[in-house]
Amino acid sequence: GGPRRLLLVSNSTLHGGGYLSHCQQHIKSFLGEKVKRVLFVPYALHDRDAYARTAREKFESLGYGLDSIHESCDPVEAVRKSEAIFIGGGNTFRLLKALYDNSLIQEIRKRVLEDGIPYMGSSAGTNVATISINTTNDMPIVYPPSLQALGLVPFNINPHYLDPDVKSTHMGETREERIRQYHEEPNTPPVLGLREGAMLLVEGDKATLQGVTGARLFLRGKKPTEHEPGTDFSFLLIDSNLQNL
Repeated sequence: GGPRRLLLVSNSTLHGGGYLSHCQQHIKSFLGEKVKRVLFVPYALHDRDAYARTAREKFESLGYGLDSIHESCDPVEAVRKSEAIFIGGGNTFRLLKALYDNSLIQEIRKRVLEDGIPYMGSSAGTNVATISINTTNDMPIVYPPSLQALGLVPFNINPHYLDPDVKSTHMGETREERIRQYHEEPNTPPVLGLREGAMLLVEGDKATLQGVTGARLFLRGKKPTEHEPGTDFSFLLIDSNLQNL
């Protein structure tokens, strides 16, 4: 065993770069030299073969072997034997439904929280690492049995967080307004809005904002606050009614 280790990335591709290229150094230092193979979960996209090829190419270029869980005849056993897990982006509803359909929620929780294997998520894979997928940006194209997710951290994340464009004539809701609507419901946890290029590193009881862009933190009943890379977000890991702070 060991403490939980999570790398929760907002996005897989940053404008002007290739797949995971903006965070490849973070991935290498996160996985280190002990991990030889990564178990990839491509459930968020329809074409799992193509997705696995893209991920395999990237991880092999970083020196890691990659097995895709969709190629395994026993997904539960694949999780039990895994050295590290990476869940990629796509549609969060499709991803969560597949995790439930394959009985993987408890298995992944156990491997990460009890056995201490590294967990990396990007986009939808970051959403499912949190309490629930209530703050995803995706359309509910399929119906998972619950919106409750892996619960590896006791708060929610909004990946690809977008600031309102002051020049825009679009009169629809901003991301901030949508998160505020979520917080109008009782007992809703904090939401960390991760901008493109941002990621959260969790090691045991320590959480640090990394990457090149900042994040916006939303606590129920409070004004949102702005945070720079390097911010210590460890207080978010204390599982309590943070909205009462």
